[in-house]
Amino acid sequence: MAGAPNEANRSPSSVSKSIPWPVFASAAPNEPAGEVPGQPTGTHCPKMTRPVEYCWLCERPLGRRIEWHHPVPKSRKGKETVAVHPICHRTIHANFTNAELARQFHASEALRDHPKIGRFLQWVRNKPPDFHAPTRSRK
Repeated sequence: MAGAPNEANRSPSSVSKSIPWPVFASAAPNEPAGEVPGQPTGTHCPKMTRPVEYCWLCERPLGRRIEWHHPVPKSRKGKETVAVHPICHRTIHANFTNAELARQFHASEALRDHPKIGRFLQWVRNKPPDFHAPTRSRK
């Protein structure tokens, strides 16, 4: 066929679109590219080449649901994201404003030292990774 595309004539951009990103070098041959054996789908950070395994705040293993938290809020020009459980993410934002997070609570250690977060961490520490409960709103 005269007009049929072949591998040699394909543009680099069309070739790269067919490869899932990111491709983990440690993936087994039988595993789909971009996924890690034993890890739930979607638990890798899009900017990293290794899976995220633990919550940034509570340090428990992550479950199937993951949310990405900006330690320095985007509204304060924060770019870094960290993986957290949904319940941990809601607890952070229920207790602190973006200004407080940017000023004094952008490190996980500072958050863990806060009395309200410390009580939350004691309560959640033995819960399963995908545990969810209503989060009290800010007062």
